[in-house]
Order: sequence, then C-alpha cells, then structure tokens
Amino acid sequence: MWKLIKLILLLSYAGTCIAQQDAQYSQYIFNGIYINPAYAGFRERININATYRNQWTGIEDAPKSFSLAADAIMPNERVGLSLLMNAEELGAQKNIAIFANYAYRFPINEEGTSKLALGLGVGVRQSGLNGDLLKPRDLGDNFIPVGTVKQILPDMNVGVFFSTPHLYIGASVNNLIGKYILDKKSLDFNFPTPRPHYYLTGGALIPIEEYVIDFKPFFLIKDDLKGPTVLDVNAFFLFKQMVWLGVGYRTGIKLYEKPNLQTNINSSNALIGMTEIFINQRFRLGYSYDHSMSNLAGYAGSTHEISVSWNFFTEKERRLNFCYF
Repeated sequence: MWKLIKLILLLSYAGTCIAQQDAQYSQYIFNGIYINPAYAGFRERININATYRNQWTGIEDAPKSFSLAADAIMPNERVGLSLLMNAEELGAQKNIAIFANYAYRFPINEEGTSKLALGLGVGVRQSGLNGDLLKPRDLGDNFIPVGTVKQILPDMNVGVFFSTPHLYIGASVNNLIGKYILDKKSLDFNFPTPRPHYYLTGGALIPIEEYVIDFKPFFLIKDDLKGPTVLDVNAFFLFKQMVWLGVGYRTGIKLYEKPNLQTNINSSNALIGMTEIFINQRFRLGYSYDHSMSNLAGYAGSTHEISVSWNFFTEKERRLNFCYF
C-alpha cells in the first residue's frame, strides 16, 4: 500500500496535466503575508517571520517548505511594504519564489482603529523538475525531461484585508499570471504549472479576562478551482499575553462541482495542535503538529512545522500587538 501511495505522489508530476500547488502552512496565522499581500504593514512595526514545514514524514520525497517574510509600515502609516521568499520541495520538484508586496491602508473610522487595506505583490518564481527522479508508467516517455529543467516566470498576487482591533477578514488571489505565461511557451516536456489560488480568511479576538485569557477563533478557505477546496477551522487561547495555545481541523469541502476532481484520494483531513510562545517582547517561537486523518493515515506519518518571529516595537505598542492577525 505504501508503495502505491508513493507512486501516486510521484506520478502526479508525470501525467498529462501537471499543476503546481502552493505549499500548505498550518501556521499561516503567524505569517499572513504568505497568503495575502494586503497584510503588509499590518502590525505597524518591523516584523520578520520564518517558517519551516516537514510534511508526511513517513513518506520518502514528501513535501518540505520554507517561508521567510519581512514587513514594515511607512512613516505615513498608510503604506505597508514586505518581502516574501518561499522555497518548496516535493519529490522531483523544487520551487523558489520571491515577491515584493505593497499595501495601501484606508482608515474606516475617525479613530483610525478600523482599516481597509488593498495589496499587490509582484515577483518571480523558479520551478525546477528533475526528470531522473520520476518513475513513469511507461518507459521512454519523451514528455519527461532528462536531468533537471527549470523555468523562471513573473507572477502576481492581489488581496484585500479589513481589520478592527477585535476582528478581521481578508481575501486574496495568488499566482495570477504565471500559468498563462507558461501556457504560451513551447516546451518539449510536461512541466508543473503554477495555478491561481484563492484564499478567504477571517477571525476574531474575544477577551475573556483582560490581560489573562483571550479567545481567538479563525478560519481559512483555500481553493485552486481544480483540486479539493480546503477549510481550516482553528481555536486559540492566549494566556497572560505570553502563550498562544490552540487546535485546528483541516478538511476538504465541496463548494461547487469540479468534474475532473479525483475523489477517492483525500489527503486534506488533519487534526492540528499549535502553540506560540513569547520568549520576550520581541521574539516568538511557534510549533504545530498535524495528525493525518485522511486516506494517508497510517502511512504518511506526522507533519511538523516550526516558526520564529521577530517583532520590533515599543512597550506601549506591545499590548495592541496581541489583538492582531
């Protein structure tokens, strides 16, 4: 059975329709720029986040991904800027992307505590495919490259993000143009195609006892129009403004008909445990553990994700920071 699962994962690159999926991060809540460029500058200070994810540790050549993001607010407090780098590896495929993001924030109320941000990200992605690592169904398939081939493509992300001190909602689309540029190229082999991804996220912060316990429910819906629509539902508690502790559940959902969707293999379902610890007022350390509850359970092993964050802010700003995404 495990050989069959591995074969399914590897052959997904060697079929007639190859598509590139964005990496899945359980700790997207700590690195909002990865899914929405309008998040740039949201914390209103210099913020740096690095996240590493090792998925399905029981399967050889399973996904591994790393993301590094830095963002800051400009002195006018209207413009946020950020730089995002992401690297992914899955079997024969390796991808690197670098994006610069710009967000402009409009105050909604007189106090300036409610804001609507519009974001744009522009960058390039390099996709690499090592044909020597693939195991095709038929030997001598000319559509599988010999050695490693690479493609560098420009791409674009857009997003909108609305926030108040106690709630937020955002929507974004990533990988807007890369697919269409690649489709126009004449290639002698099948190549992973960057596919547009659509994100909808929202959440709230509910104080239970001031400066002692806060409750934060939030969700994420991710869709690429072809694969399964994925829903993340999470619930966090913040204890004494020092430790986030929470659980989440990820599952595939059906929002509309997808005629070509393969329904007998579902790798989305997972139960997630997550924490973030405030080492000091500038440094945070996060960890999450995904337990697969899908068809891969018992074969795929666990998924581990670790993040580190640096926040450069004043003591006066520190209390406000906990209200944010």
